[in-house]
Amino acid sequence: MKIFFATLLLCALLFSSSFLEPVMAASLLCGKKCNDRCARAGVKDRCMKYCGICCEQCKCVPSGTYGNKHECPCYRDWKNSKGKPKCP
Repeated sequence: MKIFFATLLLCALLFSSSFLEPVMAASLLCGKKCNDRCARAGVKDRCMKYCGICCEQCKCVPSGTYGNKHECPCYRDWKNSKGKPKCP
């Protein structure tokens, strides 16, 4: 009976950990890509904040420090409440 519960617990841990890895990988990916994107920004903390939000939502960040938004249509097309681009 103890072996059954131990096996069940182990399976539950393995199953739940499979959901956590993509989130952590996405966060690390967004951090690296946004750091590259915002490297030359005048207000880097604001750029990093909005780039991170956009990356999490769109699952991509355009290459380079400016432009190239055609590489990520979601990132390019997301607008703020004033109709201006939300993503840096």
